[in-house]
Formats: sequence, structure tokens, C-alpha cells
Amino acid sequence: MKIYTLHSKQNLPISLDEAWEFLSSPKNLKTITPQYMGFNILSGADKHMFPGQIIQYIVTPVFGIPTKWVTEITHVQDKKYFVDEQRFGPYSLWHHKHFLKEIPGGVEMEDIIDYKIPMGILGQLVHPVLVKPKLNEIFEYRKKKIN
Repeated sequence: MKIYTLHSKQNLPISLDEAWEFLSSPKNLKTITPQYMGFNILSGADKHMFPGQIIQYIVTPVFGIPTKWVTEITHVQDKKYFVDEQRFGPYSLWHHKHFLKEIPGGVEMEDIIDYKIPMGILGQLVHPVLVKPKLNEIFEYRKKKIN
């Protein structure tokens, strides 16, 4: 069983309050997701994040195939971090930690995602040519949109 990690850091020239206000609102996920992914929130995005919150959405990550994705917000510490975990979706494991830290001139935003691809060895073969590049592309898009 191979577990992969994606790690991303970004400095934002805004206050901690502004960063938290934007990032802790699930409805803003659509804003920072590439349009071609067909991201559509079905339910659960009507409140700021809280532990136990379930968010359901449809996303079209590859080959135009719509995929239902259900995540649960498992941990929240106000203006410091939150964690979302996939409950149903395209990955065998998806554990995404979001950290915020005040720094001189703004906020450091850090994402750490641990994930596992389904389909055993076939998934591992597809990872470097399809999954990893797609995730990197999505997070680069997010960095540009958030800036």
C-alpha cells in the first residue's frame, strides 16, 4: 500500500482574519478550483467549517467523468488549522490538513495531503503520469487564484 504526500506552502499578504474568513468557508472551494473540473457543491457548504461537517460535491477531474466526492471536516482550530477527510470519492485515502500561521507581512498557508490511489499496482503506475501532475496543476491554480 503506497501512500503519497503533496505538500504546498504559500505566503499571503493579508491578515490572519481575512485568510481564515475565506478558507474556512466551503463555498469558496469553487472559486479556487479550475473551471474545467466542473466543481459543483451539492450540500454542506452553507456554514463556516466545523468538526463533523459533511460536504458533498461533484467534480470532473479526468476525461470528463463526473465523480461524487464526500468529505468530512474532522478537526478545526479557529484561525490555525482544519482537516478534511474523504468519506466517499476517487481516492482510497484522502487526508488534507490546512494550516495558517501569522508571519511578518501576512500569513503562511500550508497544505499537507496524504492520499492513496485505488487499484493497487495499476493505480501506482498511473500516479506519476496522471494523478500527481493533475494534483500539482490544481494546487498551482489555487495558489494563483488565492494571490
